[in-house]
Amino acid sequence: MKKTDIQETVSRDYARMLKDTEDQSSCCDRQSGAGTISKLAAYEPAPNQKEAASQSFGCGNPLAFADIQAGQTVLDLGSGAGLDLMLAADRTGPAGRVIGIDMTQEMVDRATDNISKAGYTNVEVRMGLIENLPIEDSSVDWVISNCVINLSQDKARVFSEVARVLKPGGHFSISDIVVEALPDFLREHAALYSACVAGAISEQAYLAGLRDAGLEDVQVTQRIVYEQSQLRSLISSEIPGLDISQELIDDIVPTVTGKVWSAKFTGRMAG
Repeated sequence: MKKTDIQETVSRDYARMLKDTEDQSSCCDRQSGAGTISKLAAYEPAPNQKEAASQSFGCGNPLAFADIQAGQTVLDLGSGAGLDLMLAADRTGPAGRVIGIDMTQEMVDRATDNISKAGYTNVEVRMGLIENLPIEDSSVDWVISNCVINLSQDKARVFSEVARVLKPGGHFSISDIVVEALPDFLREHAALYSACVAGAISEQAYLAGLRDAGLEDVQVTQRIVYEQSQLRSLISSEIPGLDISQELIDDIVPTVTGKVWSAKFTGRMAG
């Protein structure tokens, strides 16, 4: 599949998911039982953040235990409907700055609207690609991301961009799906990219990619391993565009159980 084809498919699918007002949970929750992953990730949105939370497509909580300080600048890669932007703004306070990047216009518009309704004045959402961030060099204190980098077909470029925009000594906290083993034919389905599965790499490859970009103290601080029931929903015969029988799914799931999980990666830029 061509890179542009994947980007267009993912952007279209997430715009469509955003319109689904009856089931507005994460890309993983949407398929594995409403609220399951969000509860495991310990999200506790404030009343003015609940609309954005209902439209979130994350798989973890990159802000949990992140030592973001008042007055700092935070960048969110793939900011979606804006929930993590708001949570980051709570940490930075009005003296800080929070910037979100998303490639889907509908997401940018929705996040901007949610942020305005919630009363935040120090948050900005920009249209752009995480492989080519519209951000100045060495300009942010923190980079966060929630179940987005797995969607990129050029993860090395994304990791290099993280290193480029971080200030010396700046930190990152990234939650993402990793896969230790997945049948090759499943990776050929564009629909499974939007399901956060087909584009995922192994935990070791993820760690190596971050280190190769020049980032330091890289480690995994949390894992949420998916159970069979969650995997059956991730690789679902009901996903639009995915022509896989339920019988085949029943054969696949036992072979990948214990090999697909959400991991939180942390580290810093030298300096």
